[in-house]
Amino acid sequence: MESISDINALLLFGAVLVMLGILSSLIATRFGAPLLLVFVGLGMLAGEDGPGGIVFNDYELTYMVGSLALAVILFDGGLRTHLNTLRGAVAPSTVLATLGVVLTAGMMGAVAHYVFAIPLIYGFLLGAIVASTDPAAVFFLIHSGGLSLKQRIVSTLEMESATNDPVAVFMTMVIAEYLIATGGTGTFDMSPIALLGTLAYHASIGAVAGIIGGFGASWLLNRVSLPGGLHPLMAIAIAVAIYAATSVADGSGFLAVYLAGMILGNRPLRAQASIVTVNDAATWLAQIVMFLVLGLLVTPSTLLNYALPAVTIAVFLLLVARPLAVWLCLSPFKFNWREKVFISWAGLRGAVSIFLAAIPTLSGVDHAELYFNTAFVVVLISLLIQGWTLTPVARLLKLALPRTTAPVQRVELDLPGQLALEMVGYPVRGESAVMNGAAVPVWARPAFVIRNQNILTPAQAGALKTGDYGYFLAPPDRVHRLDQLFASHAELLTSDEPFFGEFAFPGDVKLQDLVTFYGLPIEADIAGMTIAELFAARFDGKPDVGDHLPIGGAEVVAREVDEDKVTRAGLQLDALSTVAVQSKSIFGRLFGR
Repeated sequence: MESISDINALLLFGAVLVMLGILSSLIATRFGAPLLLVFVGLGMLAGEDGPGGIVFNDYELTYMVGSLALAVILFDGGLRTHLNTLRGAVAPSTVLATLGVVLTAGMMGAVAHYVFAIPLIYGFLLGAIVASTDPAAVFFLIHSGGLSLKQRIVSTLEMESATNDPVAVFMTMVIAEYLIATGGTGTFDMSPIALLGTLAYHASIGAVAGIIGGFGASWLLNRVSLPGGLHPLMAIAIAVAIYAATSVADGSGFLAVYLAGMILGNRPLRAQASIVTVNDAATWLAQIVMFLVLGLLVTPSTLLNYALPAVTIAVFLLLVARPLAVWLCLSPFKFNWREKVFISWAGLRGAVSIFLAAIPTLSGVDHAELYFNTAFVVVLISLLIQGWTLTPVARLLKLALPRTTAPVQRVELDLPGQLALEMVGYPVRGESAVMNGAAVPVWARPAFVIRNQNILTPAQAGALKTGDYGYFLAPPDRVHRLDQLFASHAELLTSDEPFFGEFAFPGDVKLQDLVTFYGLPIEADIAGMTIAELFAARFDGKPDVGDHLPIGGAEVVAREVDEDKVTRAGLQLDALSTVAVQSKSIFGRLFGR
């Protein structure tokens, strides 16, 4: 009976720890702290040197938890990756995920050799462990804080972090196996061609397994009728099975599960809304558990013995190795210097590095304690410095789009047997674009309106009112376009200007004509553009309703968007002369207000 009590106590402690991790998100949001760092801190507090006093050194369990969590996180990342957003990102991210990792590992290995006074081959092992970026950290931080970036930058970073793990895992495993076989003596006797061939084999198996698994999962989920709520669980189980089966076949399970998620996310899928929602919750849980376990595993008193050289390694990685690798890899792809600097700074390290640091321990390689503690310090500094400054750096480099990612509350309902349409509902707020002149697209068919707790047909409801809930039938691949119509855009609402400006103009109006009439200054390089061309250039070809751009003290606001092109825009003017006030209506009518 005592063992049963111990198990129950362990379950209680684990549940409380997860709940604390979830509640800590409120603190992290309030103070702007990187949330993943908070989870690690909670694990450390519960660990051996903290108030919790738990002695945890199970590297096998850590490896298993890390594998499972990363499989779920990468599957979710693939599920949310739309192929139309990958334009111009596949080639640079592939080079970063392969050559970039090798270059980073090489530079880090050489520095570790001198800093720790260890043989060069052991230095290269440490370099391989910390060479790859972390998908959990990158996916989470790149979308937090309301930051909007050019799609090419976001896609490059996400694809790199999702696909560079196979190279880092391969290098770590090969070097660890070599050290076990030779005791760290002699020279590395595997030729570069053999190394590339083995890596290509792992990647090929992963790619084939991911493609087959993705299409197979799509076929199965669309044809098997499951009881309500089981489609999301089936999707997660399939993702884990794809990862595990690929790894057993000596392929890259991480690459396979990411590709499988990408295929599912870009195909018509039954219960897609519930699959995405449940997978989002599973991803949160995976991140919390993974970082809590990693925090439990570290012993701060031991960590202090490696702190100074580990900090040196971390600083070299952040300021030299990563930037140099990025600049060399992205030079052929026409990224400007600001974009290269940001991509260098956004190469966050996370659980993957600590996860890889467990391999030498499990394999019995010398200096295993050094690898784990150094990797932990590198991750800690990366999350603390890069994670905390990612949004300010983007704005300092003028890479943040002039768009605030407004939170939107969306309700999604699965329609049994229906793949072409899904039902979505939104609360109607006074600050939303749809209540300030924006029209709901014709492809979004009104289904019903909930007003004062009554269900009304579109004909009975008439125009939407503040406080309503509006439900629409829409194609799954276009639903995100509705989000901006119903999101709060408080930053566009002023006391004396309408949401979209007082007058509307077609998207093909030349900016020069617009500013000349109102006497506004304008940069010479954009004067010849049309309104639509300016929005396309500034928002990376993906403008949304409500996006706004400053022009000489005024704001041009996207009012209608069709097929990623602004077809109608409004002008918000801060101050007008009396003559302009009297005559602007003429200009508005002239251009088809």
